[in-house]
Amino acid sequence: MLDVIGLTSAEEELYRCLLQLTTARIDELVDRLQRPRAQVVAQVETLRIKGLVLPTDTDPDAPLRPTAPDVALGAALLRRQEDLEAARRRVTQLAEEYRSGLRRHHGDHLVEVITGARMLRDRLRDLQNSARTEVLWFCRANPLAMAGPENVEEFDALARGVSYRAIYERDLLLEPGALADLAKGVAAGEQARVLDRLPVRLAIVDARTAICPLVPDRDGGEPSAAVIGRSQLLDALLALFESHWRVATRLRLDDPLAVPATEGRRPDPDDHPGDGYRPDADEARLLSLFVAGVPDKSIASQLGVSRRTVQRRLADLMAAAGVDTRPGLAFQVARRGWI
Repeated sequence: MLDVIGLTSAEEELYRCLLQLTTARIDELVDRLQRPRAQVVAQVETLRIKGLVLPTDTDPDAPLRPTAPDVALGAALLRRQEDLEAARRRVTQLAEEYRSGLRRHHGDHLVEVITGARMLRDRLRDLQNSARTEVLWFCRANPLAMAGPENVEEFDALARGVSYRAIYERDLLLEPGALADLAKGVAAGEQARVLDRLPVRLAIVDARTAICPLVPDRDGGEPSAAVIGRSQLLDALLALFESHWRVATRLRLDDPLAVPATEGRRPDPDDHPGDGYRPDADEARLLSLFVAGVPDKSIASQLGVSRRTVQRRLADLMAAAGVDTRPGLAFQVARRGWI
């Protein structure tokens, strides 16, 4: 098992034996392992070089003591991980060069068609694992291959510095547990926005590969999707995403820049932009969901309050904004930059 970091199975067995004894002489190890003495001596010397056995004096029969494995092998593990990561990046680069060459000389390699929910899910995971800079999503309701909670690859990618921008259909936010799951992504660093409707399902990774279903959801059957490489078609999909991103409503489900919520705080109806009034964290979340068109009942569930409390807080915010209608509040939210 440890041969991947340079420790043979025979050396590992000898080291384990020494760990069990805590201290031992060469002859004791020979008896325990039933190996030739010269072989044990050579293996002990190898373990000493690798830092797994403490140095001894010149006495060949001096007791042997093991060192902590995490100290001795930790550096080797780290180097191995770095080497594997470098190799993964290199393979990704070579694969892209391969596909780029095919696309230049063979137009039919611009688009690869995959069929089946499992294949689509595996490809989405592979692309996220290889992402280096940014992942873009069009997230429609009723996912075809991968529900939000299943997409653990997003959190791994966010942790290593990959940017995520996602636009969600409003109906998706109404699905059970969807808002709570979305809040976890936002808390991890995802930039989320919402629109009433999206034209297609879409994922784009590093502006080099896109995945887009080929048939409408209503047709049923096994889903099929096109994997699109760098081309004018991919450029068009990138432009499609950016055009929708500009008009989508930002979702602030966990915004550290918002004013901390204050118990019992109510907006002052006399507040106006010149007074510097800013919604607190809870109000920012409420307004974000409200402007996105999420029903009061779903907002209440997301914030952990009653529907009546949501209605009261919206009435307070309308008074603070100097309006008496919900459309008027939505306009003032945009004009004052409250979300």
